[in-house]
Amino acid sequence: MIIVAMISEMTLQNRFYSYFISMITTNPNARALAALGHDARLSIFRLLVKAGEEGLRVGDIGGHLNLPPSTLAHHLSTLVDAGLVLQEKRGREVFNRVDYPAMQRVLSFLTSECCTGVSIQSEEDAA
Repeated sequence: MIIVAMISEMTLQNRFYSYFISMITTNPNARALAALGHDARLSIFRLLVKAGEEGLRVGDIGGHLNLPPSTLAHHLSTLVDAGLVLQEKRGREVFNRVDYPAMQRVLSFLTSECCTGVSIQSEEDAA
C-alpha cells in the first residue's frame, strides 16, 4: 500500500512538473532543453534520432526502452509539447519522429556563440 502511494505521488509530481514547466517556460529552446532533462525522455529522443525520418511506432519505442505504455505516453507527450517530436497517425498506428529542424534550432542556439570569447570586468571596474 505504501509503495502504491509513493508511485502515485511521483506520478502527480511528474505531471505537475511538466505542467509547471510548460506554463512558465515560453522560450522554445528552454522548453526543449527542459523536456530533454529527464533520463527517459532523453533516451526516447536519442532512439528516435537513430530511427531517422521514418520514426518508430509507440510500441517499438516501448519495446526498445522497456517502458510501460502509460509512462511512455506521458514522456512522448512532453516531447511533443516541447516541439521536439512529431506524431503521425498511419492507419491505426501512431509513428513518432524527431522534428529535425527543431532539433537543429536548439543545437544552433547552444552553439551560436561558441568560442567567441567573454570579457570579464575586474572587481575594480565593477565598483
